[in-house]
Amino acid sequence: MICRLSAESISFPDPNEADENGVVAFGGDLNPMRLILAYKSGIFPWPHENLPLLWFSPNPRAVLYPDDFRLTRSLKRSLKRYEIKINANFSKVINMCAKIRKNSTWINDEIKRAYCGLHELKIAHSVESYDENGELAGGLYGVCIGGVFCGESMFAVKKDASKAALYKLCQIVLEKGGIIDCQVINPHLFSLGAVEISREEFLQTLHILGAKPSIL
Repeated sequence: MICRLSAESISFPDPNEADENGVVAFGGDLNPMRLILAYKSGIFPWPHENLPLLWFSPNPRAVLYPDDFRLTRSLKRSLKRYEIKINANFSKVINMCAKIRKNSTWINDEIKRAYCGLHELKIAHSVESYDENGELAGGLYGVCIGGVFCGESMFAVKKDASKAALYKLCQIVLEKGGIIDCQVINPHLFSLGAVEISREEFLQTLHILGAKPSIL
């Protein structure tokens, strides 16, 4: 039975108790301590319209090992067009991710406020691609738990801009000996080199890498 979170406690059930859809719990809120504990436990929030706040730990789990990133010749050429910055404009990145997915409701105002709060605590981070005019052309954001970067969303308004940001992130993560959590696989992530592993393997990796210094 899926656990209902209380307002008084920030604890989570064992992620291995998730249902067949990966739902671990529902309810609660997005206060910073609850969010941080969720990510440390291999759990993340995923709001759905007209439902209580849902918390997920999917099985299998999508991850990107940084040395498996697929750098195509086309992307290699595109990299020359962009300047990559870290945490230069987190709020704009999350707002653009929401805007680009205007038919999706999960990056709502509550999510934006919560992750901007995590950014202020230096837990959530953005990687950004700027074009030759200094305009934000693409990027991504996520949460760092030690050596695990838990990716949340990415966007691009110019060709390969989000891929350029992800490539830079992969270089940083590779140097630090970490991995990128992609949560749930999709064709785009698969084309970039993401793979699926079992929840058990992911949680074991998170336990080990989560104890390392933060990647960003």
